Amino acid sequence: MNTSSFFGDMLQTITDRGRRFLSLGTQRGNGPHAVGTMETRCEALLSSKGEASGMALAKDILDRWNAFDIDSQREFMRMLLTRFGPRIERLEKAIEAYRASRSASALLELHEAAEPRRQELIRRLNLAPNGIATLVRMREVLLKLKSEDRDLQAVDADFAHLFGSWFNRGFLVLRPISWSTPADILEKIIRYEAVHQISGWDELRRRLAPEDRRCFAFFHPQLVDDPLIFVEVALTREIPARIDDLLREDRAPIRANEATTAVFYSISNCQEGLRGISFGNFLIKQVVEDLRRELPKLDTFVTLSPVPGFAQWLARERRAEVSDALASADRSQLNMLDDPNWPDETEAVAALQPILTTATAWYFLRARSADGRIVDPVARFHLGNGARLERINFLADRSARAMSQAHGLMVNYLYKLDDIETNHEAFADKGEVVATPSIRRLVPPAKASRSLAKWEKETATTRGGNSGAKGNREFTE
Repeated sequence: MNTSSFFGDMLQTITDRGRRFLSLGTQRGNGPHAVGTMETRCEALLSSKGEASGMALAKDILDRWNAFDIDSQREFMRMLLTRFGPRIERLEKAIEAYRASRSASALLELHEAAEPRRQELIRRLNLAPNGIATLVRMREVLLKLKSEDRDLQAVDADFAHLFGSWFNRGFLVLRPISWSTPADILEKIIRYEAVHQISGWDELRRRLAPEDRRCFAFFHPQLVDDPLIFVEVALTREIPARIDDLLREDRAPIRANEATTAVFYSISNCQEGLRGISFGNFLIKQVVEDLRRELPKLDTFVTLSPVPGFAQWLARERRAEVSDALASADRSQLNMLDDPNWPDETEAVAALQPILTTATAWYFLRARSADGRIVDPVARFHLGNGARLERINFLADRSARAMSQAHGLMVNYLYKLDDIETNHEAFADKGEVVATPSIRRLVPPAKASRSLAKWEKETATTRGGNSGAKGNREFTE
């Protein structure tokens, strides 16, 4: 028996004993008093002193939550917002005390008084067997509810604050995923893949079994069989320009010790409830270190990445009365994109390639959101990690999703180990996109781009969910 399962069994035993102490019933439901009953139990959990009784109460609350329909879940979240915030009277006294003395003890009391009671409630709910898994699913529901009720942002901030500590890099375990990995985990890899869909077990085998393929995932000790995020890696002799070169069924594998390049071609977040909790940057850095130890001949670390926001941005530029990014003649030529068969037309491909390549360069180097950030979420992640925008690849992915999101374009981001820190500082401090000279030459220098505030407003109502396959979230940042 492994340590995690032993610990889980021990928690379950303690919880069962606590249930007997409390004589908790088993009735669940969505009746008119269901959430009111939950409030009473949450108050009891916050005041509980006993370990066994606290675990039993936590499990009972989470079990009842799992039985709720969406309306009761919404009411429960509203209850957390209105009934389990900070105690106002204590907070006001702490504010007055700090204004009077500004001492360390007064500051500590102010800090403790300002913390919403629901944070401690969430901590105690985590004591239940499988508590953290249920809380992650709870936040997944909360994120959907928050899109309809912005007041719930305060509740989500408390979940995110606690998850940021519980899913700290120090707690995560990096594990290789191979064809010999247990089937229940492999099944989740198929289900969670959010960039390049895996059609079944045969395709999964082609991605994991060959000598020139690797896959790594982060796991949490309390979610031992459920990956948080994973990256698929191809070992090659050169930087690829098309995803088909890596994934086609009839490709010829190479020996791992012949490879000089590691290509990160798919990064997928697995848990929607952990949206915004960043550990993807640690994943790439750790995988680079592990690959370098295993294969010292590797000297190039690069991605083959999607450009998920490009088509939407380009459509906005095409609609605009005036576009800094597109010349008038180019805008006329781009009407060819409206024919879904254009990639099979030789003349259309020849005409569109230079226009789309130049527009893509502008998209990365000049386009900014209303808050001044680079528009593309995948770019924000890789450039923020210190990568360099290396190459724009025309018609690199002919899948329906890639054609819809980016007209088939993909890009390579290069992780040059000696330059990572310098690149990161340039992006973080100045917003500078580090790119190769060939890409920079495509865009005229020193011309201020127009604000995308209007575009942000127009598209805000269409951005809420992930467009990834099977409802999972493609890794973005």
